[in-house]
Amino acid sequence: LRVRLAGYPRKHNEGRVELFYNDEWGTICDDDFTLANAHVLCRHLGFVAATGWAHSAKYGKGVGRIWLDNVNCAGGEKSIGDCKHRGWGNSDCSHEEDAGVICKDERIPGFKDSNVIEVRKLRDRAPQSQQARLCSVCGRASCSRQEELGPCPTDCAQVPGSLWVGVWMWGRPGAAPLRAVRAGPASGLPSLRRLFTERQQLNYRLHSVSCAGTEVHLSMCAFEFYRGNASAACGGGSPAVVSCAPGPQFATGSANKKKQRQQQQGQPRIRLKGGAKVGEGRVEVLKGSEWGTICDDRWNLLSASVVCRELGFGSAKEALTGARMGQGTGPIHMNEVQCLGTEKSLWSCPFKNITQEDCKHTEDVAVHCNVPYMGYETLIRLSGGRSRFEGRVEVAVGAGAGEQPHWGLVCGEGWGTLEAMVACRQLGLGFANHGLQETWYWDASNVTEMVLSGVKCTGHEMSLSHCQHHGSSLNCRNTGTRFAAGVICSETASDLLLHAPLVQETAYIEDRPLHMLYCAAEENCLSSSARLANWPYGHRRLLRFSSQIHNNGRADFRPKAGRHSWVWHECH
Repeated sequence: LRVRLAGYPRKHNEGRVELFYNDEWGTICDDDFTLANAHVLCRHLGFVAATGWAHSAKYGKGVGRIWLDNVNCAGGEKSIGDCKHRGWGNSDCSHEEDAGVICKDERIPGFKDSNVIEVRKLRDRAPQSQQARLCSVCGRASCSRQEELGPCPTDCAQVPGSLWVGVWMWGRPGAAPLRAVRAGPASGLPSLRRLFTERQQLNYRLHSVSCAGTEVHLSMCAFEFYRGNASAACGGGSPAVVSCAPGPQFATGSANKKKQRQQQQGQPRIRLKGGAKVGEGRVEVLKGSEWGTICDDRWNLLSASVVCRELGFGSAKEALTGARMGQGTGPIHMNEVQCLGTEKSLWSCPFKNITQEDCKHTEDVAVHCNVPYMGYETLIRLSGGRSRFEGRVEVAVGAGAGEQPHWGLVCGEGWGTLEAMVACRQLGLGFANHGLQETWYWDASNVTEMVLSGVKCTGHEMSLSHCQHHGSSLNCRNTGTRFAAGVICSETASDLLLHAPLVQETAYIEDRPLHMLYCAAEENCLSSSARLANWPYGHRRLLRFSSQIHNNGRADFRPKAGRHSWVWHECH
């Protein structure tokens, strides 16, 4: 049973309840509706519980059938269909009595969001015998795992430099970052077509694929499957082939990057913050000279895909609401963004300017974009740690075509949090908790050779190889394994922010007598010139202020030192 929230005005966690039954969407009547009913519906939608429910079509009148009436749940049912009711379609209500729910804005851990594209949907739309086999070749003779639509054909990986059907979409004019190329006599890729036809007997399953260009996944387009004997399929055609233009982060060569930067100059700016991986994070936009966030009212996959494409990624996997990637700070620039999907910039989409009362940072939007599979995680590993999230960093070097990689250690000299951030991102393990310069306690591997030194990262790189380093000329003072770099990664992170306005509002100057500052002097809280003062006479001029620290991140803040090691001092 499929359930959705609809209506307007509403937040992402509230709305009119609609049920998809017997191939038709319909509503629930509010007669005898209870909070227990709302609990069952909210859990079905992936929220932990309900905080309330609404009657009398608060979120607007629905259309179509009124599927359920006099629903009576105990509260523990897995689906609203398991509760007692009058029977499907048996109701004496009108749409003026449509029920709604208000869910607690907290997701069930691991629950798949309704604003998520499941790439397996394409497989589900055909019998097992007629599944489309889509795969993409990354140009390095390796089948991509991006689509996860089953194993690639054996010969697929042997077609160098090609992109087989299964990349996000083709045929959209002016698509970015995708550039469309149609196979055939005038395709400009005759050798590619010949390679396909020579190496394998093509087995066509999909045809008549028709996309509007706004779809976020190929499975959303109209298409047909070949039925029965497909040996004569696609008689007048040839394999569909695409050629993708890399986004800014994936372009190779300084000339390309310079050109990309020039193209981006003068455009409204947009960025992702708070995400551990490439292509995910809280959406922030630049208005005037100030970065701000976007409110999650009406946020969906179409708008999220515009963001992803503008940043040089593919379409969006998820459109996240409720500050799932942490709360931002500063202004909220946009609300009720409603993109068609064809826009080149989020600023081209219709949206509303908001006032302070409309939205809070607890409603900041985020995205999770499709990104090309680059295979970076195969070039790094951890060893010796107590869990897969920690250990000594080992990197693969000299892994050419057909060659086995040579594993080695990273010099711990100069290794810090920024380098650890890149390592954790490359490993797919989230954020960096610590970057360690000594790892003698993780000495559990037979890898002892130092192969990388002088690593200096900005923190945004996708791989350690993209950071500055000494290259083949190793320069490390301590080459013993105990001085190899290590990391401790974390899937979530806290984000502590100082309430700066409060500091400004409460700051004042105080002249305090020296005889009241003995304790502060013993704790070295005064400047060095205080040692020369005429104790206990005279005074010191102090800057006093109040402070508040807020945790706007995705995890609880826990001090590095446990409570057992905290020290109480009456002066502090």
